[in-house]
Amino acid sequence: MTHEIILAGFGGQGVLFAGKVLSYAGLLDGKEVSWLPSYGPEMRGGTANCSVCVSDEPIGSPLILQPNVLLAMNTPSFDKFIDTVKAGGTAVVDSSMVDSTTDREDIKVFYVPATELASENDLNGMANIILLGKIIKETEMFTLDEIKAGLEKSIPPSKAALFDSNIKAIQIGMNS
Repeated sequence: MTHEIILAGFGGQGVLFAGKVLSYAGLLDGKEVSWLPSYGPEMRGGTANCSVCVSDEPIGSPLILQPNVLLAMNTPSFDKFIDTVKAGGTAVVDSSMVDSTTDREDIKVFYVPATELASENDLNGMANIILLGKIIKETEMFTLDEIKAGLEKSIPPSKAALFDSNIKAIQIGMNS
């Protein structure tokens, strides 16, 4: 199975980190993986997205034009990518930050108030990981143990104390 994922938002929302977690989870699970970041020169507050491909087969190109999974953390990202999702695909949207909805009936769309959930659970800055948890649940791309391994590899030693908070955020996403 091949998962072609676009994660998109503003710089500083953690979309590149979330993509790295998915990539490491796939790599540690023995999958073929590509991770292609893209961000504007502004970094924080500018545009940021990354393309992640996790596959059982060799990957021909890291460029994803029609994802089968979309994580959208803001309205510009939602507007830019929602119509590119392949029929039968899945979109997970931070409804705290995105006022828009789509009328597409050929994809599954989940509106999760991730920023609000992060704030309510003292997990500020982890809306990205809450949305990642929702993606994991809905796509069954990885088990909780596999995503934990991806988190362990992705979190730098200086922020190791945040591991448990990230697990809590994943579980909130899986249960929302």
